[in-house]
Amino acid sequence: MSQAKPVIGISLGDINGIGPEVIIKTLSDQRILNKVTPIVYGSTKALSYYRKMFDLEDFNYHQIKEAADHNAKKVNVINCWDEVANITVGQETEEGGKYAFIALEKMVEDAKNGFLDAMVTAPLNKNLVQAHCEGFIGHTEYLAEQFEAKNHLMFMCGENMRMGLVTAHVPLAEVSATLTRDLLTSKIESIEKSLKQDFAITKPKIAILGLNPHAGESGILGDEEINIINPVIQEMLNKRKIVMGPYASDGFFGGGEYRKFDAILAMYHDQGLIPFKTIDFETGVNFTAGLSIVRTSPDHGTAYNIAGKYIADESSMRNAIFLAADITITRSEQAKLEMNSLKNSKK
Repeated sequence: MSQAKPVIGISLGDINGIGPEVIIKTLSDQRILNKVTPIVYGSTKALSYYRKMFDLEDFNYHQIKEAADHNAKKVNVINCWDEVANITVGQETEEGGKYAFIALEKMVEDAKNGFLDAMVTAPLNKNLVQAHCEGFIGHTEYLAEQFEAKNHLMFMCGENMRMGLVTAHVPLAEVSATLTRDLLTSKIESIEKSLKQDFAITKPKIAILGLNPHAGESGILGDEEINIINPVIQEMLNKRKIVMGPYASDGFFGGGEYRKFDAILAMYHDQGLIPFKTIDFETGVNFTAGLSIVRTSPDHGTAYNIAGKYIADESSMRNAIFLAADITITRSEQAKLEMNSLKNSKK
């Protein structure tokens, strides 16, 4: 859909975590309503519970039954379940996983039907959700399956860097066997396409990290760089792509080399997320590149240990909503440019 303000769905996440708190804090900021039309998928009862707990009577919302009924000037909420959920703040409960998945399912359904321009997912507990969605290992993989995205990418975006992952939720012991030339090629192509389509970077510069210590030390500490990573980088260079590496991650981040690139591609989860969250934790956003719809998320989890204490920082949730809006608008503008270019080429 297309309009001045993007319509953005926001799933409530785990009702016992900090999701409801950071959503309320974020949507209390008028700047959000000036830029987007938010639709929260969850429960007005759950939001009212936290509003009362934190004594936030100034936070108001508009209850709707269908996404099409949204009010562009208000915070809209769709009740995804009718029963009163048992909220146990700061605790891992079966209900926390159940209702988080119900809200996510409803939001995905509306997105597929064209009612949403983008989705923002509040944190949930993967273990608890698995009881209601067999094989669920994370938002990224679930959404890639739902939207039939073959070449998707977990893409962390912050003020200081953008970090993509070749392998995301894969056990460390399986990373080497999972890493192939085809997989690495597809991830580089995904990250380049996203930088062009979603961030309007015409000629992106991409850094590739090595898998092994010191990027393998010429095969002494591992041969994945020689057999997989180097050949793929050379193929990209032959296609006139600005793809550099492989870099040893310790020196790359320690020496500030990351500042020279539009994005970095790490081989596995912690290799990328440890430096990213160290440098960009407060501003970081998790973006799933390669989906037909824009999806972002704050880069933190349920944080049960601080839930209900009103100390959760909403910065990442706010940035996730702003980034979702920015990418939605950028995609629309890029599509128009491509269409005009195509029309001109036919003249």
